Parts: sequence; C-alpha cells; structure tokens
Amino acid sequence: MIQLSLQPILALVAGILILVQPRLLNYIVAIYLIVVGILGLVGGV
Repeated sequence: MIQLSLQPILALVAGILILVQPRLLNYIVAIYLIVVGILGLVGGV
C-alpha cells in the first residue's frame, strides 16, 4: 500500500519536472502540483 506521505513528494517532483519543459498549460499544472505538495507536506491538505 502506498503511503499517503508519498503523494506530496510525487506532486512536487512532477511539478518540478513539468517546469523543466515549460508550456503555458504546464505552468498551471506545475504550480498546482507544487502547491498541493507543499500543503500536503505541512499537513494543510
């Protein structure tokens, strides 16, 4: 079973990887993933 604490880390990694190859839509998705990842790590979500 995948640990819930792994989700924020994966979201951050995905967001950073998307920013490496930026496109207009990818910026939006990357920012969303990074925000969700940070909030998940600090226990906000």
